[in-house]
Amino acid sequence: MTKRISVALLFLFLTTTSFAQNNYAKLDSLFALLESNNKFMGSVAISEGGKILYSKSVGVTDMYTRKRATVATKYRIGSISKMFTSAMIFKAVEEKKITLDQTIEAYFPSVPNAKKITISNLLNHRSGIYNITNSGDYWTYYTQPKTEAEMVAIIAKNKSDFEPDSKADYSNSNYILLSYILEKVYKKTYGEILTEKITKPLNLKNTYLGNRISLGKNECYSFSYKEEWVTEKETDPSIPIGAGAIVSNPTDLAIFIENLFAGKIISKKSLDQMTTIKDNYGMGIFQLPFDKRKGFGHTGGIDGFSSSLGYFPDSNVSVALTSNGNNFDNNQIMIALLSTYYAIPFEMPSFKTVALTEEELDKYLGNYASEELAMTIKVTRKADKLFAQATGQDEFPLDATKADTFEFLAAGIKIKFALADKQMTLLQGGKSYLFRKI
Repeated sequence: MTKRISVALLFLFLTTTSFAQNNYAKLDSLFALLESNNKFMGSVAISEGGKILYSKSVGVTDMYTRKRATVATKYRIGSISKMFTSAMIFKAVEEKKITLDQTIEAYFPSVPNAKKITISNLLNHRSGIYNITNSGDYWTYYTQPKTEAEMVAIIAKNKSDFEPDSKADYSNSNYILLSYILEKVYKKTYGEILTEKITKPLNLKNTYLGNRISLGKNECYSFSYKEEWVTEKETDPSIPIGAGAIVSNPTDLAIFIENLFAGKIISKKSLDQMTTIKDNYGMGIFQLPFDKRKGFGHTGGIDGFSSSLGYFPDSNVSVALTSNGNNFDNNQIMIALLSTYYAIPFEMPSFKTVALTEEELDKYLGNYASEELAMTIKVTRKADKLFAQATGQDEFPLDATKADTFEFLAAGIKIKFALADKQMTLLQGGKSYLFRKI
């Protein structure tokens, strides 16, 4: 649901090749290391052609019973829900209930530019509709049930960010509206449509529209790490619906995406439209590069849950991750899973840090600006720890790993200072950005 630069989860390009055997034991060691350092709780799976090659679950489902997670544990998958919603929209198109080029004024006349916005624009984030999760108001009501009328009113009160189809920008509002369109054309609830069109035909027994979290259904709570794991509040599912409220697990997600690309859910024509990338967006799907291969998938985040799902057609392989506690970079975990499948070496993380005095840390304080990213990062200190805060985003802690080098592992961020030159370099996602002190 939420979208922030610091938690963007995209696969990295790798160029190393190897002829080593798949080392699944190394993955076991990785997850043992992550869990023992309070870096990750969740489940993962690697699947090839419908056969699970590797699965692993670590962590607990709640902080009271401390029941261990298993392959049967279910997680909220956040924005991976959009892939399901998109597939159901294409089903509705194939059943001639709607068309991609029809505008939405008949459904939502109060939404700005409704007469210009098409269903296609909603699917590939080209509507210009303001993303409600970007508003500070969102965090005042996100745990409370909302009706369709209330949600449409919240979406409609904001002005358009841009003229429809003139550009693309991610907006959860698009998929909330698509969920309501599905309910209107099928005259059923979103959950009923999901069951009828996807989960029942594919026998996905662990996938459904979420409700209040129920441990009795093998669901789990989510957590954030603040010196210890702390239980997060629950977003009420009536708010995100098909933008982020589906519950699933890695095994079901692998079955879903493999069947999607096998033509078992929508036609090849529809899949081709869904996977056509324009300005970095497909229709409920992203392109995910790894090594020299091109994959497709989506990521998700809601409350303390995070998830990633990718499929690589040339190998008929899928990788899925669902997490209910994350203090590391999911992207690095996905790289480890894919590297293992393709027998490419990957480096185990090191969680060693160095202790610096308050006087030593004060040398790094200040505001740093970048022409490349058009943003400023403010570096501050609280007691014996540095924090960084980018323009318009939450602050995040920085751990010193060696002299002049700090990391925020949850987002895969590394910052290297060059004090003599009054600058710092931010590294994330295989890219580097230069910032100068101002």
